[in-house]
Amino acid sequence: MKKPVIPAFDPHEFLVHVGPGKTLNQVRKNQVIFSQGQASDCLFYLQSGEVKLTVTSDQGKEAIVGMIKPEQFFGEGCLTGQMVRIFTARAVESCEITSITREALRAVMRDESAFSELFITYLLTRNSRIEEDLIDQLFNSSEKRLARLLLLLANFGKDANTQPIDVKFSQETLAEMIGTTRSRVSHFMNKFRKLGFISYNGTIEVHRSLINAVLQDKLQANKAEEPSPP
Repeated sequence: MKKPVIPAFDPHEFLVHVGPGKTLNQVRKNQVIFSQGQASDCLFYLQSGEVKLTVTSDQGKEAIVGMIKPEQFFGEGCLTGQMVRIFTARAVESCEITSITREALRAVMRDESAFSELFITYLLTRNSRIEEDLIDQLFNSSEKRLARLLLLLANFGKDANTQPIDVKFSQETLAEMIGTTRSRVSHFMNKFRKLGFISYNGTIEVHRSLINAVLQDKLQANKAEEPSPP
């Protein structure tokens, strides 16, 4: 008799189905998934929706440190000895999220090389993004930081076609994400629209001319005087 054929392990199938150590969670818009200071005991995988990561200082000031999109992980500090969460995760819209316990995650990484490769590639990509964000904050103008953020939010470079950016990204939110004031963001958004870099009619649509301007470092050419912070 022929031996039964065992299907190859599919890490994506593993991530989207309930199983030992895994739960599937339906999360409402604005619902907190975990809070800063809570126990860090599982990893999350976003199947659909969008999640905002924020950190709050001792003085109560909140800053956005990341936006999680579908097919991305968050909460991976549970694997590095992080006993409590260092930020808060909140659903920006209705989400479907898989949670995986630390023990289940370690087991699949030990037993399934396909999953380990997927997860490590994600971590390395995210680490590179964090390094780029740090360089961006240290050396680039707030105008160029906003241009780069819009390109990232529109998924430039990931797909052939960009995704419109929903109006849930208010000017205040964009300002928090790049470390500047709302008035500067308003000034630059109006400038980008006049130059044809973006369209703004209910949603923000980013045009390819914006990435050309960033790559050629032409944002500061054409410029109206950048407003001074209040």
